[in-house]
Amino acid sequence: MSVLFGTAGESDSFKQMGYKNSTQIPAYLAEMNLDAFEYQCGRGVRLAEKTAASIQKAATLHNIVYSLHAPYYISMSSMEEEKRLNSVEYILQSAKAISMLGGKRVVFHSGSCGKQSREQALEKALDTMHRMVEAVDEAGLSDIILCPETMGKVGQLGTLDEVLELCKVDARITPCIDFGHLNARTQGGFRTKQQIAEILDRMADSLQDDRASNFHAHFSMIEYTAGGEKRHLTFADGRSFGPDFEPLMELLYERKLSPVIICESAGTQAEDAAQMKGYYTHLSR
Repeated sequence: MSVLFGTAGESDSFKQMGYKNSTQIPAYLAEMNLDAFEYQCGRGVRLAEKTAASIQKAATLHNIVYSLHAPYYISMSSMEEEKRLNSVEYILQSAKAISMLGGKRVVFHSGSCGKQSREQALEKALDTMHRMVEAVDEAGLSDIILCPETMGKVGQLGTLDEVLELCKVDARITPCIDFGHLNARTQGGFRTKQQIAEILDRMADSLQDDRASNFHAHFSMIEYTAGGEKRHLTFADGRSFGPDFEPLMELLYERKLSPVIICESAGTQAEDAAQMKGYYTHLSR
């Protein structure tokens, strides 16, 4: 399996090139020489079966692998029990939607720590994670892969170690490593090749299976403050904040890893994803 490159949502160039609706995204990505797409349900899961069937048909035709980003209001660690348990239903809705699209992976945020300690927040999130797995299994969707994401703001649950702890709940749970988020929450602590290698090493040591090779990933350059993530940038204007993509591409090639890399640049995600793929392809020649 090779590295797949794709986008989260549509780049500005999607409509500029004459494309109009979601069923045309696979054709657009194929034209951009990309392989993957993360369907955005951040504000809620609203996907008609007929639309999903059309998208799946186009994705199959153009060999585009779909994942789905679950609603942003999921809060696995909420101190409000109703809100925390509602998150299980949102994951179930997301799992059903990605299944209709022919994909497997559901990416989601863990939530914030709030006024509790990180340890208390993680304990709640672990319980929620167990409930999510049970709900998906009971719905007959055990082939769906749940992907908790590393987060960019210091107050959010979602350090690398916290995400890896969530992945221990079930062997199917696969981390979504957002390299820009990790760099932002550490004020530039993951920019060098050695620093990025440490992420891959810790993931391998913790998971000790093929999830450390076939993980999910987000990549963008992100402006940050003392509190972590501020806003996503493009590759053209984000070099001062980073992280640079070249060290990661080199490590993926050297270690023969095969993740799905989803670019989340601000409006140029397809162009920037193509830039990463071009660099990676050059290394493999």
